Amino acid sequence: MSTSNVSNLVKANAVKPIYSITPFTLLDYPDKTACIVWFAGCNMRCLYCYNPDIVLGKGKLSFQDLILFLKSRVNLLDGVVLSGGECTLQKNLFQLIQEIKKLGLLVKIDTNGSNPKTLALLIKEKLLDYVALDFKAPHEKFKYITKVDYYSQFIATLKLLIASAIPFEVRTTYHSSLLALTELQQMIAILEKHDYRGVYYIQNFRNDTRTLSAVANSEPNTINNAVLKANFKVALRNF
Repeated sequence: MSTSNVSNLVKANAVKPIYSITPFTLLDYPDKTACIVWFAGCNMRCLYCYNPDIVLGKGKLSFQDLILFLKSRVNLLDGVVLSGGECTLQKNLFQLIQEIKKLGLLVKIDTNGSNPKTLALLIKEKLLDYVALDFKAPHEKFKYITKVDYYSQFIATLKLLIASAIPFEVRTTYHSSLLALTELQQMIAILEKHDYRGVYYIQNFRNDTRTLSAVANSEPNTINNAVLKANFKVALRNF
């Protein structure tokens, strides 16, 4: 590691950007055993967000805490999921992933797609093994749901991933009062327009869960594969 990288990590260890670590998951990294690193802070304020404490709270763990934890899990985990919040907001993310890679672990990131420049550099440096990209809403609904106007950044991220060799998925959290079925179909059309060929995961909103904003329960059984048409696979989660 270069002197500058060491210096950057020393500075990073003086702060605590990580809210918590889920030590083991079989669900969040396809076909891999992994842990989940939850970074505090996000640049979106999605109405249905399940992680208000993470989005609005402060970190409790440093990068050094994470590396020490990962060293204790070598040969037990296949990979690390960097999530949040929004992990691409973190300073010294490149140096952190380099240290994770030295441990022989794969790296997946969960992102809202708001930082295509950061993602492009991570891809260029071959630091990523898998990406989960959240598709919040079509353009007309994007700012209403997320409270920010990052739709163009999302499209740039989508195009970047499609042009890359990085395995990735696109996913949407569906709430019946926030997204209409016609809007989901519109989002499918947007993915088709950009020649997406992966799996599009539609995740059912979990009712009776604390969220960032007060939202009513989503109506159950309002969606099924039969009502959505796509030239790629659409998979439902938690329905």
